[in-house]
This record gives sequence, structure tokens and C-alpha cells, in this order.
Amino acid sequence: KKKKKARPPGEPRRTLPRPDEFKPPPECPVFEPSWEEFRDPYAFINKIRPIAEKTGICKVRPPPDWQPPFACDVDKLHFVPRIQRLNELEAQTRVKLNFLDQIAKFWDLQGCTLKIPHVERKILDLYKLNKLVADEGGFDIVCQDRRWTKIALQMGFTPGKAVGSHLRGHYERILYPYNLFQSGANLLVSTHTRVSKRYQTIFCTLRVDVQPTCLWFLLFRASCCPAEKLIPIPVKQEPVEFKEPIIETDKFKPRYKKMIPPVDLVVCLVCNSGGDEDRLLLCDGCDDSYHTFCLIPPLQDVPRGDWRCPKCLAQECCKPHEAFGFEQAHRDYSLRAFGQMADAFKSDYFNMPVHMVPMELVEKEFWRLVGAIEEDVTVEYGADIASKEFGSGFPIPNGRFKVSAADEKYLKCGWNLNNLAMMNPSVLTHVTADICGMTLPWLYVGMCFSSFCWHIEDHWSYSINYLHWGEPKTWYGAPGFAAEQLEEVMKKLAPELFESQPDLLHQLVTIMNPNTLMAHGVPIYRTNQCAGEFVITFPRAYHSGFNQGFNFAEAVNFCTVDWMPLGRQCVDHYRLLHRYNVFSHDEMVCNMARKAGALSVVLASAVHKDMVLMIKEEQEMRNKVKKMGVLHSREAKYDHLQDDERQCAKCRTTCYLSAITCPCSPGVLVCLYHIDELCSCPLSNYTLNYRYTMDDLFPMMNAVKQQAELYDEWASRVTETLEAKLEKKKGLPVFRSLLAESESKLFPDNDLLRRLRLVTQDAEKCASVAQQLLNGKKQTRYRCGTGKSRSQLTVEELSSFVRQLYNLSCSLPQAPLLKELLNRIEDFQQHSEKVLAAEDHSVAEIQSLLDVSFDFDVDLPELPQLRERLEQARWLEGVQQASAQPVTLTLEAMRRLIDQGVGLAPHPSVEKAMARLQEQLTLSEHWEDKASSLLKARPPHSIETLSAAAEKASGIPAYLPNCLLLKDTIRKAREWLQEAEELQASGCILLVDSLSDMVLRGQAIQVQLEPLERLESLLADVQQWKESTATTFLQKDSTLTLLEVLCPRFEAGNVGSPKRKAKKGKDSLKSNKKKPARINTLSDVEKTLSETKDATSAMAALEELRVREMETFSNLRVANESKLLPTADCMDLKVCLCQKAPMGAMLQCELCRDAFHSVCVRDPSDSCETQPWLCPHCQRSEKPPLSKVLSLLASLQSIGVRLPEGDALNYLVERTLNWQHQAQQVSQTCNLPELEERPGTPPTLTHWVSGCDNTHNNSQAPCLTPEWSRTSYAQTVFYTEQRCIPLQGQSELHELMVEGLLLQVSLPQVQSLYHILLDRASSQNTNRSTSPSQEEATDCDTHVTRDAMTSSERKAKRRLEREGLDAERRGKDKKHSHKRQRMNKKKLQRRPASTSSSPRSDFSQSDDSDEEMAVCPAESCQLPEGDEVDWVQCDGSCNQWFHQVCVGVTPEMAEKEDYICVACTLNDGHAGK
Repeated sequence: KKKKKARPPGEPRRTLPRPDEFKPPPECPVFEPSWEEFRDPYAFINKIRPIAEKTGICKVRPPPDWQPPFACDVDKLHFVPRIQRLNELEAQTRVKLNFLDQIAKFWDLQGCTLKIPHVERKILDLYKLNKLVADEGGFDIVCQDRRWTKIALQMGFTPGKAVGSHLRGHYERILYPYNLFQSGANLLVSTHTRVSKRYQTIFCTLRVDVQPTCLWFLLFRASCCPAEKLIPIPVKQEPVEFKEPIIETDKFKPRYKKMIPPVDLVVCLVCNSGGDEDRLLLCDGCDDSYHTFCLIPPLQDVPRGDWRCPKCLAQECCKPHEAFGFEQAHRDYSLRAFGQMADAFKSDYFNMPVHMVPMELVEKEFWRLVGAIEEDVTVEYGADIASKEFGSGFPIPNGRFKVSAADEKYLKCGWNLNNLAMMNPSVLTHVTADICGMTLPWLYVGMCFSSFCWHIEDHWSYSINYLHWGEPKTWYGAPGFAAEQLEEVMKKLAPELFESQPDLLHQLVTIMNPNTLMAHGVPIYRTNQCAGEFVITFPRAYHSGFNQGFNFAEAVNFCTVDWMPLGRQCVDHYRLLHRYNVFSHDEMVCNMARKAGALSVVLASAVHKDMVLMIKEEQEMRNKVKKMGVLHSREAKYDHLQDDERQCAKCRTTCYLSAITCPCSPGVLVCLYHIDELCSCPLSNYTLNYRYTMDDLFPMMNAVKQQAELYDEWASRVTETLEAKLEKKKGLPVFRSLLAESESKLFPDNDLLRRLRLVTQDAEKCASVAQQLLNGKKQTRYRCGTGKSRSQLTVEELSSFVRQLYNLSCSLPQAPLLKELLNRIEDFQQHSEKVLAAEDHSVAEIQSLLDVSFDFDVDLPELPQLRERLEQARWLEGVQQASAQPVTLTLEAMRRLIDQGVGLAPHPSVEKAMARLQEQLTLSEHWEDKASSLLKARPPHSIETLSAAAEKASGIPAYLPNCLLLKDTIRKAREWLQEAEELQASGCILLVDSLSDMVLRGQAIQVQLEPLERLESLLADVQQWKESTATTFLQKDSTLTLLEVLCPRFEAGNVGSPKRKAKKGKDSLKSNKKKPARINTLSDVEKTLSETKDATSAMAALEELRVREMETFSNLRVANESKLLPTADCMDLKVCLCQKAPMGAMLQCELCRDAFHSVCVRDPSDSCETQPWLCPHCQRSEKPPLSKVLSLLASLQSIGVRLPEGDALNYLVERTLNWQHQAQQVSQTCNLPELEERPGTPPTLTHWVSGCDNTHNNSQAPCLTPEWSRTSYAQTVFYTEQRCIPLQGQSELHELMVEGLLLQVSLPQVQSLYHILLDRASSQNTNRSTSPSQEEATDCDTHVTRDAMTSSERKAKRRLEREGLDAERRGKDKKHSHKRQRMNKKKLQRRPASTSSSPRSDFSQSDDSDEEMAVCPAESCQLPEGDEVDWVQCDGSCNQWFHQVCVGVTPEMAEKEDYICVACTLNDGHAGK
């Protein structure tokens, strides 16, 4: 194979398209059958035949799921491919090659080497040049008429470059001597003839070189060695080149007869002279002698190598060419090895992977190579591989390939090519022999550029090709009717080939460019067959093609009934071409006739027609032979002989019915057409050999005829049915039965059957359309969506359709019904015209018409108008309904109706309603805007103005929100004015809440209200009074409200343990359920005061709060005083605002008795002597003087409005006056200034100092209480800066001072009372220090004793002391515990022996005891330690403390619930919790 120069991948071979570049023909039909169509291959092929036979070839794509397995063994399949040289395949190229071969042979026999010259950088086409000169009349005429420029133009050269003279020179040197030789001018002439000088020059310019062997070698040298090409020079100026002959000792042969003594015997056969012996040549073929100057053309020197005389030259050149054919390769390939070679070739040729090469590029390159004589590309093709020997690509039963259960369906599939040819519909089933390639598939293994040439199938049969896998196969085909046209074009363009091989196109060795055939009018079609696709060729359809790359295909022939007439024509055609038959057509027909009963009607009819022609021809030929004198005849069982044993010796036809033999030539026979070609013996010696006598053939034909007559009887009934008129017309079932009979009996698909099928199809379509029209299918379509249906008819078309129904050959029951439908439609149209012409619109009437139209599947022109009129009527009805219900007629509804009306078709009633609606909308919008502006006006309009506007707007029949809002505003204004008048007329004091509500409601009404300004002024006075009062009472940056300061306090400080708090909360919840009026919060106070009807009720509620205040502070004072009792470690105590331990200088509040660090609360400007010191919690207000408070109360009374702060201030004044009166009475009764005896109870608060053991009379100095004196502590950590009134021993005066301190008014009596009590306390301390023995006596003589402390105070005090003790015990670590034990021992030693029954002494005793002495009274005490020591106090009568662990109480229960011990439960009857 020729090696190609590598190119970059993807680069096209030529950048610019050539004028002769291949242009692909149109595509052939491609069919994609459904599974139903694909089930029967013959039925499908018969179905597509009318379309596909017009193109000769077609492609069939099976359903996607049809994928048969590949059954060939890739490694075991071996074959020897054919060698194909591409430029030898094309007919015109081969003619050129043959011509150049003759030229080269001509010069080679004369000892000269042919060098093909180049002109304009192209190899000169000698064949075309020779043909053009011959067409112009020959060399002499072309020279005489100076037509060389014309020749150059016809050859495609550019004019104006003196190419014509170059062509003339090359013609004279190379072609003119050859043409002289062909015309015989170089043979013997007279002795005295001399050739002109010109011919000598021509011949001498030819160089003598080595002898070539074949043409392709010369072409290879011409294309690869351009340096050796001849430069064209004008002939008459061209120098003569002479080369010395190369003498070879082993090959040199003497040219002269020097060894023959009689020299005169060696003479020139031209001039008959023996002179000039040095110029006398001897022929190497016949030893004849010729002078070099007697030859035509003459020779200037003795040529090198062998030389032939003109006679030998004529004999050699006139030998017939050998028949062209493909030679077999020398290598045996396996399928795998061939594929590797094929892929490597394509990849190397195109310099890219095989799968990336475009099919269009391969196609153009193939046809370029086929037509290029200068390029020699050789490929190999594995064609015509017998499947019987190597196995089919399809699975076959009992084959080597094991078929899976899923693929067993492919064994019997009709498209399996092993089954297709021999199926029942194929007439080849009646051929007894297996014909490889025709009834048995052939395999084809292709590679890139391997091709199959133009051909038709044997016996003009069908063929089918399946590409199992691999790259595509490109096909070209011509329809069967263009077969003779294609043959004529090829014979015209390459006559030389057909002269030597008349049956050239049957040899499958010649191809011609489809563009050339199409240019001569031959219709050509193409297709690319991909893997898994079929290509079918039809009878006498020429086809050719090539492979795009490595692939594997399989093909087989088959014949259908329609082929039989063509099959007989083919046999006659083969007889003219002297081409052998693959099988005997007559034998096949007779085999079918012998089984006439088993033939289908169609096949029997075709066999009968064929037998008529066959018997007629046979009878004529036998009669002719008998008339010629053949006397003998005998029966011959030709069907028992092989085909090659019964071929006609002349035309090679396979004889079956008869043949002529002669005894002189045993084994030789001829057909009846060539009786003259047998031998020279007299005809009387000949013998007529027959297979059947004529008497045997006629019954066979009659049996087939009887089988075919079934069709004739059916055809008669069909004709009668189709031609029936009026009442004689048959119904559609009769037509269907005739069609079914034709299908069951396989009648031929002729014009009659097609007409019956067409009439039946038309009748069925008409029946279907008529039934659809009768069923009223339009109802669903129009109610689901508008638009004309694709099958919808107009009324005119329906009328025409009804006429068509009555004109059908078939009688349809729908025809009269459709006629009635047409009458109803006409009535509908008349009614519609009346409705459309009326002025008024009735929705019901129009809708009824449209409902009726739903039953008509007809395009009615009135329907769009009715729909428009229906929309108008519905819109008008909507307008009327909306106008009838003004409550629902909003502006948006009017706008929506107007928008809908704009889209309606114009109509007077619609336009009138639109005008009314637009006017109403404009008016409504005007009053809506006016009402909105009136309501938003500042200042507001008077009620009279708004009422007038509302009265005018009320006449508009529409829902106007702003107008309604205006009316509602007027209503609210009137109600407010009436309420204001009633309030003014009642004369009662106005509550501030009612006043505020009235003002707020009046401000919300967008109407000018005269009383509102006065009420707003009154409310502003109230607000101003509140601000003035708040400025008077509230401290700077105070967080308390004015009401909170003026009202008695109902809660103060932390009055108990968390457990007690929880109990109080629970009690309050219970009491809330029973007494909803219970006051617990400031909001309750405000609510209560606001809800009271008069001042008396308010005073009663505030009095209740005062009582609670006194109780609360009593408990709080006791609790805080108990908290400050001496303990083991004062560092555990949390006091003051900072909640830290007492230390250094401390202050004690005279009201709540809590202690505070001096540095945290002391103001340097305050004086600790002038008045009692109150803590920040108790100092709630500025405490203005009573006179200022009275002026505030007077200003409030002048305003004349009740408010909670006013009631509270009124109560505060009354309480203050009452307190002053009580203080005056107490002062008069007790004669306080002259009181000398004082209670002997020591002060409650202990003043802790560091290192002080003595008690001094000076009240200013800090001192210790007796309890601290007895414990003898060596060191204390804090002291008080001011004197405090002791808690014990005071009763009425003390309570009076507490209440005075609670008053938020500054009174001088409170300060006086404070000094009196403080002085009395100082005098008692002095008496105690001088005579301690009088302590017990004074306990029963004082006005108020220690026992005067209430039990509740005592219990609270004791509980707090116990909690402080427990906290102290839990908080200490081991070091503190050890220290405490040591201190407790010292206290026990110093403790007095006498025990006191007083609560104070008892509690002090428990405080001074050890931890072991704090015994839990539970029966089974668990003696807990550490963090487990949590205590709970009995809430019964015993007030004892228990470990929580010992009595089963959790900390959560202790916090939230009361605990009563077992003893109290039994004694008091309490229920344990």
C-alpha cells in the first residue's frame, strides 16, 4: 500500500474545494417500522415497495429493542480478502490507464521508455489529449486549422500561456507515432520512399531508457520524480538528444546478420536492398531486417534493448486485454487481525482516531482517489465469504453459538437473513438447490475505502444487507427503471471496456462517479448504513458503495411474487449476454405448478401468467425445431443434473424444458434458440430432449389457473359492488368482507384491490366524520376552550359532505341522519339571525341557542356573534343587578363593570349603560373625595355643615365608605353632645377618668364640638394640679408615683422568711377568691379610688390601708430589731442598702428600725439631733408643711374634679389633723412635759464598740446593752452615731410617734414627741445602771410593759432570730465552729443560775447554747450535719423548730406551704399539710 505523508489531525486534505469535488446525491427513503409492521418482513417490504422502488434502495431501522446477538466467532473466522486498487475501479480512469498502458507498451517494444510530461505543473492527460485531437479530425487538421489553443482550453488550461504549442509538441513526440501505428501507416512501403525530416526529429527526441514493466510503475515514477520530466519546447527548435546504447553482455543481442556469409541474403524488407548494413536492424521477434531509415518513423540510431519490427509490434499490441478482476491477497486474516489492520490504515491515512473522521470527508476522499490516475491507494475487502462455511452473524438453530433464553426469539425471526430468503412468501423456496449468496447469506468484512462496484443482483432479485457492527457503509443506488439508462451512460463513457467485456457490469469490478451519472440524467440516491440497520435493494436496481471503516455485514437475496415477470425478462437478457444462470427459472415455475393447490391465489395468478408465456414460447420453439428436421425426441430428467452439465454451449443458459443434443458431441447440448451452433452434423441426427411433453404442461397450467380463478370470481363481485347505484348500493360491512377475503386469500395488490381499499377507507372516514357530527363532539371542545377544531366543517362543507355521502359507492346509515342534522343547523341559523337582529338581549335565549350549537360539530359563523351578544347580555344583567342592590355597589365594582364593558363589542344598549355607569361613578367619586376632605379638615367643620353634606350624599345609590363614615361621625358627635349636656345638667362632681374619656372621645370625632374646649381646659387644670402636687411631695429622682406617696403603705420591707412570704401570698390568693376588693397593689388602690362613687367611700378604703400600714410597720420594726440582736458572729448579718455586714459607724432608722452604714446613707448636711433619722426607704417624700398641703387641697376643690390623688391628699390632710388632735389629747392626759417615771427597759438597739466594758450616763456616748455586758465580749465591730428610742416599754406614745413618722407632712409635734421619748429612754438607762435590782419591779409598774409586745410580734421576732442562728451555723467552717464552741463554753460558765421566763431571756439562752444543745424535738431525729442542717418552724401552737430531714419536709415545701407538727395536729385539730 502506498504510504501517505502525515498531516496534522483534523486538517482537511485540500483547503479550497476543487471544481470537480464530489457532491453527495440526495438521500434515499428511511423507514422505521413499528413492532406490528416489523413482525412480517414481506408484508412490510410490500407496503414500502411503491415508495422505495422509485429510488432503487432504501434503509430500514428496526425497533430499538431489536438487537440480535452476534453469532460469529471473532477469532475462528479466517478469510483471504481481495485487493482493490482504487484508481483501477473507476471506468473512465481504467480506460485512461489502459490507453497509457498501450502507449507505454508501444514504446517499450521499440526499446524506448515513456516519460509522461508535465504541463502547467500537472501531469498531461495523454488520453484526453488524444481523444480531443481525434474528435477534431486528427493531427493534420488540428495543425492546419490551428486548433491547439482550443484543445488547451478544452483540457482546462488557462489561455494566453502558449500551452497549445506545448501540447502540439507532446502529441507529435508521443501520440502521433502511436496513431500512425494504429492506422497501419508504419507497415511496408515502396523501396524509394523516404520519411520526412520531421518524423526523424520526433522519434529521435524520445530517450532510450530501461524497459518498464507496467503502467502503474510509470505513473509512480512520473509523480514521484518530477526532476525527470521533459520541459516542453517547440518541436522544430527542440534539440535532438542521442544516448549511447547500454551494452549488457548477458542481454545484448546482435542486430546484424554478420555471421551469414552470403550478405545479399539479408535485405531490408522495405527497400529489398542489402546495402547500408550498418543501418540494417534485426527484429528480436521474427529476425526480419529493416533499415533504420526505412522505418516509419525512421530511427537515427540503433535502439538499446529488444526491438520489434512493425509486424511484430502490431501482433503484440493487437492482443486482446485480459479481463479485469480483483486479485486475492497473499495473507489469510482472522477477523481480529483484519480489524487491527483496517483501523491502523484509516488512522494513519487521516492522521486522527478512526471515530473522529467525518463521513463526509471519507466520502469526498474516496471519490477523489478513484478518479486520480496519479495516486495509487490499495485496500483489501473481505467480500463474498460463505456463511455456510464460516457461520452466519445471526444465530441459527443447532449452531455453534449458544443462544440465551432471551435471544431465542431471533432464531425464528423473519428478519434473520438465514430465514428471510426461504420464507413462504419468497418464491426462492421452490428452488431446490442451496445457492450460496442468494438463498444462503454471504458475509462482508470491510475496511476504509473498500468498495463494491455498480451491479444488479443475480436474476434481478431483491437483496437485503444487515450491518452487524462497525463503521457505516455508504450506498448509492439507481431505481430499476433507470437500469438501461445507467448501462448506456457507462458504455458511452467507457466503450473500450464493454468491447472487451460485454457483461462488464455483472463482474462487480467497475465503478463510476455518481456525479458523472447524474450529469447524464441517471437518478442516483445515497444513504449511510449504520450498525444495526438494513438496506434493501429492489429488482434491477443498480447499486454500489464503499465502507467508511472496519465493519461486518451480511447479505442475502430474496424474490417476491411481483418479481416473477422480471425474472423471466432477466433470463432472456442473460441469453443475449451469454451469461450463465444461477438457477433455472423454468424449473422453479414448474415446481410451483406441481404444487398448485398449496399456492396462494396471488402466487398462483403470477405462476399462471408466467406459465402461459413459457408454454407458448416452448411450443413455438419445438414446432420450429421439428420443421427444421429434428426427428428424434426423448425424455430427459434435467432436474437430476447439475446446472453446469445442462448449460447451453452457446449462451450458457441452464436448460430445463428442452435441449438439443447430437451423438457426435456427447455431453454437449444447446438450447432450442442455438440449434445451429451445436455441430455440423445433419439436423436429422439431432435429438430433442424434453422434461415434459406439452400434454403434461397444459394440465399443470390449468391447475394453477383454477387456483387463480378464485381471484377472478372475487374480482367480479368487487366490480359489481363498486358499480352499484341508488338502492342497490351495499353497506360498509360488505366492503369490509371483500377486503378481508382478499387478505385471507392473499389476492394480488392490483388496481381493483386498491380501488376497493380506497373506497372502503373513504367510506369509513365519512362514516366516522358523520358519526362525530351526529354525536356532537364539539360540546366538549368549546366548553374546554375556544377555537376551531382541525376536523370541523363549515355549513357549506357539511352540505357538500352530505352530497358526498349520497354519491359514495357505499350506503351509509349516517347519511339520512346527517341530512336531518343539516336541516337543524339551517333552522339554528335562521333563529340566530332573528336574535341578533333584536335590540334587547335575553341571556336565557342566547344561552339556549349556544347550548343547541354544542350538538353541532360544524363551524357556524353565527357562534362568535352569539358569544359576543351573550357577553353583552350578561354584562347588562350584571349592571342591572348591581344597580338594584346599592349596598353592594362599591366604587371598585363600578370600575370593574366599566372595565368589563370596555372589552365588549360596541352596541347601543351597552354604550347607554356605560354612560349611566360612568356618570354614577364620577358622582360617587366626587362625594367620596368631598366626604374625605370634610373629615380631614382642620379645624373641623360644624355638625350642621357635615349634616348638610351627608344629606346630599345619601341620595347616591352606591356603597360609599367615606360618606358612611361621615354619617357615623355625625351620629357620634350628636351622642357626645347629648352626653356632655346630661353631665352638665346632673351637677355632680366629675371624675377625672370620665373627664379624660370624654375629652379623648371628643377629640376623636372630626366635628367642631363647643363643650370640648371647656373640658380640655378642665383636664389641663387637673394635669397642672397633679404636676404641682408632685413637685411639692416627690423627691428629686424619685421612682415613686404621687399616688404611691400620698396613700398609706400596705407593704414595706422584708417582713419575714421566704417561707412566711409564701404563706402570705397563698393567703392572699385565698382571700382574693373570697374578697375581690382586697387591695394588694398600687393599681388596685387606683382602681378602688376611681370606682368609688363619693369621697366617703374613698376615705373608708384609705382608712383600711392605714390600718394595714400600721400592722405592717409594727411587724417590720420587730423583725428588724430582732435581726440586730447579739449573735456569735456579726459578720454573717446583711444590712444597709449594700447588703453587707454591720461595721463601723451605723445609723438606725427610727421608723423601720433597720441599720445602715453611715457612709452609705449619711448626708453631711443633715443634723442627727433636730429630728428622727429615717432611712431612704422610709423617707418617701419631701414632707411639705401642712399649710402648703392645705393650699393644694383648696386649689383642687376649686377645680371641681375628683381624682385618686385628690382623694389620697384629702385623706392625708384628714389623717394629719386627726393625728394632731390625738397627740394633743395624749399630751394633756399624760402631762408629758412633767412626766418623771420612765419604763426601766433598756434600749433595744445594741451599740457595739471596741473595748468598752462600762455603761456611762452620757446618752451621747456609745454603750453596750446588759446582754452584751454579761457575755463579756472583748471586742465588737460597729457602733451607732445617733440615739434611738428603745422598742420595749413604749405603747401609746410610741405608736403615736410611728404614725407621725408615717405621715407625709412635716409636723413640729412629731419632732417634739421624738425628743420626749428619747429623753425618757436616756433616763431609764441611767436608772438601770444605778439599781439593777429594780428591773423586775419596774416590769409590772410601767404603763406599757415588755409583755405588751403582741404575740405576733414575738413570734415573728423569734422566727427571724432562729433563721439568723441557722444561717450562722450553716455558714461557718471548721475553724469558726471550733472558735464558737470555745466561746460558748465561756458563756455557759458566766451565765446566771436563775432562769428567766421572759421571751428575751429564753431566746438569749438558746442563742448562748452549744450546737449540741439545739435539739430537734422530732421523735426520731436523724442528727444531720453540715449542709443537711435545714430547719422548719411549726406553724401551730408550739412554734418549735425541726430539722427538715427529720420531719420529711423539702426546701420547696418549706418555702411554699405551712408546716404543723404531729403534736399540734393532735392537740389543735389541724390537718397536716
